[in-house]
Amino acid sequence: MNFRYDFTVKDVQDAYDGAVGILWEVLMGEHIHIGGEKETQRLAEKLGVRDTYILDICSALGGPSRYLAKTFNATVLGVDITKTMLDKATARTLKEGLQNKVEFRRGNALDLPVSSNSMDIVWGQDAWCYVTDKARLIQEAVRVCKPGGKIGFTDWILGSTPLSQEEADFLYEFMIFPNLETLDGYKLLLEDNKCQILEIENLQEDFATHMKYYYDKIQEMRDSIIQEFGSDLYQIAEAGVKAWKAASEQGKVTRGLWIAEKI
Repeated sequence: MNFRYDFTVKDVQDAYDGAVGILWEVLMGEHIHIGGEKETQRLAEKLGVRDTYILDICSALGGPSRYLAKTFNATVLGVDITKTMLDKATARTLKEGLQNKVEFRRGNALDLPVSSNSMDIVWGQDAWCYVTDKARLIQEAVRVCKPGGKIGFTDWILGSTPLSQEEADFLYEFMIFPNLETLDGYKLLLEDNKCQILEIENLQEDFATHMKYYYDKIQEMRDSIIQEFGSDLYQIAEAGVKAWKAASEQGKVTRGLWIAEKI
């Protein structure tokens, strides 16, 4: 069952302008997605990134964008809606001397500030789950991709075992997710927008492993997190990660990977 919650882009902005963005960086590193640099490397290899022009939708702190520029000589445009994330991403890019290879723009994933047919690769990592309208998101991703270009992304999705209403309420509220797609749901959206599917993966086992890792890490860092953010936020974070850990182990939530070519 697909659930829909009334979380808006402003709710996500408010969270990532504040402590939430800092806390996720503490747990995940500046890539702020499952697996960090290793997963960025893996997706880049699957997409054949090399001297290519890439759009990173929901680029956050810009960790993947800078990695792609340094490792694969890619030119990257990151688009994000959250001012704090963009300011930090820009400052870190300048510090690394990558401003000629990596640029950031403020914009909405549902109305990208990018010309049509301009990108070799459209990229996303574990962030499209925050976007309210997945159909419009995929439509925009395909619009800006060149014919023959590729769209490659990972995302948090619903698993094969249904969530109860109570479970969904807690999991979605903790992450501020308006809705989640399914593995086949994204596949159909890509096909509906004239894309050929090249690869799909259900990364459930890896997702559950990482959720356990983050749960263990948040417990290990209990004292420092409380000192930095307060006990209330720590208790919320621990309970939320614990719930996502349990749901991932039960196959109720998972993570997927999709690679498609624009026909």
